[in-house]
Amino acid sequence: MVGFGYDLHRLVEGESLILGGVEIESPIGTLAHSDGDVLLHAIIDAILGSIGEGDIGEHFPDTESANKNLDSKVMLGYTLDLLKAKGFELVNSDNTIVLEKPKLSPLKEEIRSSVAKLLGLQNNRVNIKATTNEKQDSMGKSESIVVYSICQVKEITN
Repeated sequence: MVGFGYDLHRLVEGESLILGGVEIESPIGTLAHSDGDVLLHAIIDAILGSIGEGDIGEHFPDTESANKNLDSKVMLGYTLDLLKAKGFELVNSDNTIVLEKPKLSPLKEEIRSSVAKLLGLQNNRVNIKATTNEKQDSMGKSESIVVYSICQVKEITN
């Protein structure tokens, strides 16, 4: 079974930029109700979608004060527990980050290792791609960041 995830956050000065649990040095960061880890949010949506469990907003609504500044790693832990409770395990995660700057090429392996550890997968089961939007639209003007994620899950068999 496969799930697809997508997330977008506006970028503003003075906020932190966290991707896959890694804080990225940047003068701009995500404007968000939670910690704004757009990569983990897309992965969470992909996992939830793969098992027909809706989306991140249904499980962690931004209208609830308990979710204010919530660590995305906590949300991911909840999602992985739900996945297991439904009788499934994660096989792999393939992700594309669309961000004009800062350039992520030097950080991709660190992000990949962090995500793999958080997901309980070997590094070769996680892929991180980084691209730009060629200075087009809000992503190209460094006004937003988008992540696309696909996760494959399989039924746990004894």
